[in-house]
Amino acid sequence: MKVQDVMSREVDFVKPNDPVERAALLIFGHNIHTIPVCEGKKVIGMITEKDILQRFFPSVQEFMEDFVHSSNFESMEEKASVILSLPVSKIMSKIIYTVKADTPILKAHAMMSAKQVGRLPVVDDENNLIGMLTKGDVFRSLIGDKLLFTENEDYNDFLSKTYYQSVDSKNRLSFEMPDLENEFRKHSVKTVLDIGCGTGDHSIEMAKRGYVVFGIDRSQAMIDEANRHKQGLDPKYAKNLTFTCKDAEELFDELKVDFDAILILGNTLSHNTINYKKLVMKSSEYLSSKGVFIIQNTNFAKIVGPKKRLQNFSIVPQSEKLIKEYAFLEFYDQPEDKKTILKTFAILAHDKNRWRWSGIRNSLMAYTDHNTLPALIKKSGFKNIKTYGSNFDGRTWDYLFRKPFDPEKSDWLNIIATK
Repeated sequence: MKVQDVMSREVDFVKPNDPVERAALLIFGHNIHTIPVCEGKKVIGMITEKDILQRFFPSVQEFMEDFVHSSNFESMEEKASVILSLPVSKIMSKIIYTVKADTPILKAHAMMSAKQVGRLPVVDDENNLIGMLTKGDVFRSLIGDKLLFTENEDYNDFLSKTYYQSVDSKNRLSFEMPDLENEFRKHSVKTVLDIGCGTGDHSIEMAKRGYVVFGIDRSQAMIDEANRHKQGLDPKYAKNLTFTCKDAEELFDELKVDFDAILILGNTLSHNTINYKKLVMKSSEYLSSKGVFIIQNTNFAKIVGPKKRLQNFSIVPQSEKLIKEYAFLEFYDQPEDKKTILKTFAILAHDKNRWRWSGIRNSLMAYTDHNTLPALIKKSGFKNIKTYGSNFDGRTWDYLFRKPFDPEKSDWLNIIATK
């Protein structure tokens, strides 16, 4: 693989006569450490965070001549406006390491390691800037793209540490539990399997209401958080609640028992990109004859249609000392093959001064809709299948089974199935 296969072709640069402030804005605004300096299109230098910060400190000569003032760190900070007004040429480094587009990426990476730099300008035969290569580009091309999308533990671990801490679980339970319990009463439910239980909110609430509950999730971080929540539960309820880090299929085979209710809430089914069909069939096998099977899945038809791929954007206040707010952005790519759909989950953090990039995850999901999912459930042995719709605006939830499903208006596709 060559540098040209992975390099960035749109590259920010500054001119030698530009003020240092322009370079600082690019460095800060784009969260990078180095900017090439170009005369026309030819690379003549590089300017880094380190180059700018070093101007705040005195030179050895200045230090020797005026020890008292050159040791005053508060006065050093006052030099900021002077430094930012300097021309880039005054502080840029003229030692330049570049690479050609046809250079093998591992050779380019070896150069970066040897020279202890994280970015290399890519130039043509006339030394004109045509791209930029970073260590991150090399890593993604050699390692990242070879890995599965983070739709298993890494994705869920990420959510357990960020998003789920900000979801109003009390609001969700206040809407969803009445509808779930109503179905439980209809089907004389005593034992419940909560597949993809996350941090355990539903499972704990069901245990409080007298049900024997098994909560399972593939993310150890989720299960750890669920068990932490369980510690505050009254012992008489806690004894009927078990959290396990495992795939559902494994648990089915190990327990060899039937459940009165099997729940797959919160789009968990679609996270099983490869084996979601098997999961539905296994659920049919291990559901008691009079039991109820309940699925809550994202309505992808609305997201890729009326919502133009945006699932949710919400800003949530935080009680942390360093973070004022988190902004959560969830959007999807178009499902080109109608089999999978790529979700991107991004987080911004407000540090009480400005917004900063906090994290991003991709998750490849199974693409299902209001036609294919009920058909799969019917094929798995369920005779009675009812579909409902509900909504979610990023903070406030909705009842599960009180509105008909509308492909263009419902955020969730909720299904009740019985044998």
